[in-house]
Amino acid sequence: MVETKDCPVTMNGAQVILRMLELHGVKHVFGLPGETTIGWYKEWQSHSSIEYVLTRDERTASFAAEAYAKITGRPAVLEAPSPGVTHCTPGMTEAYLSSVPVIYFSSDIPINQDKRHGLTGIDQTALYASISKESFYLTNVKDIPFLLRRAFRVATSGKPGPVHIRVPINIFHETAEIRDLYAEEDYQVYPAHRPVADHSKIRKAIEILLAAKKPVIICGQGALISKASAIVQELAELLQIPVGTTTPGKGVIPETHPLALRVIGARGGMEYSNDYVFNTDTVLFVGTNTDSSSTDHWKLYGNPASKTFLHLDIAEAHVGNNFPVKVGLVGDARASLEYMVELIKAGNPDLKREPLDLNPMKRTALEKVFKSNIPMPAGVMSPVKLIMALDKILPENAIVTAEPGVSAIFPSALLSLRRAGRSFITNYSMGSLGYSVPAALGASFANDGPVISLTGDGSLAFVMGDFETICRSRKNVTIILTRNDTYGWIRGEAILLDNVDVPWATDFGAVDYLKVAEGFGFKTARITSEDQIESTLQDAISHKGPNFIEIMVPTQDKIIPFVPAWVRVAKERNLPYFS
Repeated sequence: MVETKDCPVTMNGAQVILRMLELHGVKHVFGLPGETTIGWYKEWQSHSSIEYVLTRDERTASFAAEAYAKITGRPAVLEAPSPGVTHCTPGMTEAYLSSVPVIYFSSDIPINQDKRHGLTGIDQTALYASISKESFYLTNVKDIPFLLRRAFRVATSGKPGPVHIRVPINIFHETAEIRDLYAEEDYQVYPAHRPVADHSKIRKAIEILLAAKKPVIICGQGALISKASAIVQELAELLQIPVGTTTPGKGVIPETHPLALRVIGARGGMEYSNDYVFNTDTVLFVGTNTDSSSTDHWKLYGNPASKTFLHLDIAEAHVGNNFPVKVGLVGDARASLEYMVELIKAGNPDLKREPLDLNPMKRTALEKVFKSNIPMPAGVMSPVKLIMALDKILPENAIVTAEPGVSAIFPSALLSLRRAGRSFITNYSMGSLGYSVPAALGASFANDGPVISLTGDGSLAFVMGDFETICRSRKNVTIILTRNDTYGWIRGEAILLDNVDVPWATDFGAVDYLKVAEGFGFKTARITSEDQIESTLQDAISHKGPNFIEIMVPTQDKIIPFVPAWVRVAKERNLPYFS
């Protein structure tokens, strides 16, 4: 879209930024005001239809933007003033490690005033350079169109990621003749380009897959970023190869599909799925960085010499990083697999494979957990019963967000995603607390259906101020607090792996969370018996507004969740566990 080529227009910096965002299709911006952004807001209020989502904490805004980008498939926009510039680092770090495009504007005091010790002045560019693909410093209004086109191009191309833009307060007010006010359409979505991996290497990978006796495909969130679900499923069906996913990759193919192995690894991988990949002979990694949590600290596949590894990823640094690969494929997941399938069909017109159906194995494993009826300590309920009920009633258009601790473990293992795509999000790239609630906020602006936020009380304390934001937005967000009055993951690690008798600095005092939520305007409920779970969830999801539900659950050292290292200890000590 071209607006001002050969037709210069005099505009101030605030106007140019807003118009460039509009030209890139931006509908929402997440942020919080400050003195250094008043000049921008003045123009925004008068001249732009972009919706500003006002949060109560810059960290919340950063996580909300990251989640919004995950659900929409478009780069998200985040902004914060100079006093709160450091508060966005958690969300920007998660976006950087998760390959999520976020365009982050941080306003600043006037150019070089930080060198005079102006209040709130720090080197923002240096701060964000290590957790952004690029960090820009706007010093001239004329440069804004060029730099914003570059920002969107960098954020959405190759391995996607966040871009930081530092805007001194004077830039919003200064004017210039603008001759290049246009956007490049390719970079309004991600991935913007789809390079295909080396053709000869794809052919070699095909030979290996055709010859494999027990292959498996393992997809990380890169497959979701690439929107490769349909072609992953087609390849799996063509060769009858099971598909497992990491926790962030959950939902690459429907988990009820006969070839869906579901989640594997140390954060929600069940014993049957982890055992299956351990006993394979060939592994095709697609869009995964083979990190510690998805590989049970790199033990999941056994002796690497006993397997043949193939690895496809857009990031060349990931390919073969942790396992010795027979074939490394650097390229877009969807485009490269489409070419792979095309070659397989052309070269093997009579290909026939014995149909494989993993559903009976999965049903047996799930029913074993659902019917386990492990006795719960007094006053608490099983998280399994909660996820069973949620799985039964969850609408197809719902989004589920979860904290990186045990709040994500049970749904990772037990919640069945029946449609392909990104409908379950958690922050397992960095794993900082306080993610699920702001992620639900961001998802609610990206999705018309209900949003369910699973959180623990350790995480909830980080973000309760933005209960007000959720209520003000009037979105259908249901926060489910699985409460145990402790930092349960740390407690579990200390007791189970470090043999600590009494954990230090993990427990905290009780809070009446329902009163807090009611004070903000939530519809609230407390589940006190298992027969209330399904009806309470159904009432909340049906209520077109903010909901808060509390349920007491055991600490992770009492009933061991789906964490292989913990389960191994539980078996040794004869402790109750789920696997």
